[in-house]
Parts: sequence; structure tokens; C-alpha cells
Amino acid sequence: MIQIALVDDHAIIRDGIKHLLLDEADIAICAECERPGALAALLKQQIPDVLIIDLNMPEGGGFPLLMTLRPTYPNMRIIVLSMHESHTFVAKAFSLGADAYISKTRATEELLPAVRAVLRGERCLSSDLLQADRAQDALLSPRETDVLKGLLQGKNAKRIAAELGITDKTLYAHRTRLMSKLQVSTVADLPLRALSLGLV
Repeated sequence: MIQIALVDDHAIIRDGIKHLLLDEADIAICAECERPGALAALLKQQIPDVLIIDLNMPEGGGFPLLMTLRPTYPNMRIIVLSMHESHTFVAKAFSLGADAYISKTRATEELLPAVRAVLRGERCLSSDLLQADRAQDALLSPRETDVLKGLLQGKNAKRIAAELGITDKTLYAHRTRLMSKLQVSTVADLPLRALSLGLV
């Protein structure tokens, strides 16, 4: 039986999630609470397989909760279910250990598949957010896409330049344009952006 816990400060949202999931014979809601501070006591009683959390909550919201949960419960899968649809929120959630990010507008269709996906070890982004980011991806040139893929594979700039048959200077120019188009400030941010683009 898949055990799921819910953290959302709106009872109507928690009820809606339960309605979506409890028709499944292999899923049970083992705990629910309306604020992050109440979660610690629940986790002492039982660690769920999947935790579904909101970001917009009292006591600092979901981000501080993610920050403390992932190091403490590395095997618990965490799904963010949020009304916030900006890349900044998505990237931050994944960087703090979320396994999936589903917008509340797509929850009816995509929350249950996300639960099953994260339990298989996959990371998920809801289709509306993925489509928005892929529209941005269409702005990348084929060469910029090649550079991005090389960086995601952990290759250094010189190796990528050599493999693509371009100079280091040209490689750095492509990388600079790539970072600008994908709205990241450092190379280290590219993997998170690539995740939201569906490239990894």
C-alpha cells in the first residue's frame, strides 16, 4: 500500500487531493496537516512513501520545509502541488529536493501519474509548465542545444569545443547566449533549467 501524507493550509485542497487519490486501491492517506510545523510530529509516527506539499503556507511556506525534509528523509518522495507557475519557483523547488512539481490547474489529470512516477525514481513537471518551457526551448539554435547537452553531460568547455569543432571563444559565446535565453546566471543553474525543459 502506498502511504501518502498531505501538507496544505486549505482543507478544501486536501479534500480534493484525497478525492483524486483514494479511488486507487493501492493508495492510502496516512496523515495530513495544515501547517509545516505540525508535520514533524506526524513523521515521527510514520514516514510516508510520498509527501505532497504546497508552497504558499504559513510559517515561511514550503521552501524552508523542503530544505529540512530532503536531508532528513532522503528516501521519501516529495511532490510540490502549487499555484505558482514561474520557472523561479520550479527551479528552487527542484534544487531543494522536490521530486515533482505539479501546478494546481493540472492536478486532476496529473497528480496520480506523478505519484506513480516519483515512486519509480522519476522526476516530473506538469505538462502546462513543460510546454511553456519548451516554447522557450524553441528559441535555441541547434549549436546552442549541442552546447547545452555537452554541459549537462559534465564536459568542460574545451572538450565541448573540440567535439563540436569550434574555438573556445565561439563556445563561450554560445554558452553566454544560452544562459541568457534560458534566464540563468550560472552554469550550475543549467541542469535545473534543462529539467524544466524536459531535456533530462
